[in-house]
Amino acid sequence: MASSRGFARPYWVALRFMIAATVVLGIAYPLAVFGVGQLVAPAQANGSLIEVDGETVGSALIGQSFTDAEGAALPEWFQSRPSAAGDGYDAAASSGSNHGPENPDLIAAIEQRKAAIAEADGVDPASIPMDALTASASGLDPHISPEYARLQVARVAGARGLDPSEVAALVERFVQPADLGYLGEPTVNVLQLNIALARLD
Repeated sequence: MASSRGFARPYWVALRFMIAATVVLGIAYPLAVFGVGQLVAPAQANGSLIEVDGETVGSALIGQSFTDAEGAALPEWFQSRPSAAGDGYDAAASSGSNHGPENPDLIAAIEQRKAAIAEADGVDPASIPMDALTASASGLDPHISPEYARLQVARVAGARGLDPSEVAALVERFVQPADLGYLGEPTVNVLQLNIALARLD
């Protein structure tokens, strides 16, 4: 009898440890992290959602397209960086194209995008910044460079019948500096910029 109890003891200890670990790590810890997140940074903890007139229109962390049903850029909106996530900006399929710099498909896509942007914005193809031509690693980048945003000002202003200087000033208001002044590059959040743009009309 003592022998059978001794045999079962390690299993009983392991079972109790598993139950305790499940309660602490699977229930208490996630609830604690959730609670702290809701107290300290509720907007970020809930996905940095952006609302307009009480309706959620997107997240400040996830890019989205401003194109028609055929994928053509809508001239009245600032355009986002290209996306290779699913059919484009699919948060369930975050990914880049994984093409190398000499991949013929990538080169062809870049040339096609360059020609389309040059025509739509009436600019020299050589002036188009690289973030306008290539997808990010996640495919969900919500930002573009200030250079790409400035390049689009004339088109957007013309499509909306706005003063280009007013649209240019709006872009400058939404330029976010590098983190801590030196980490990364300045960026512009396209969704936030387009929401502010709609309010100018």
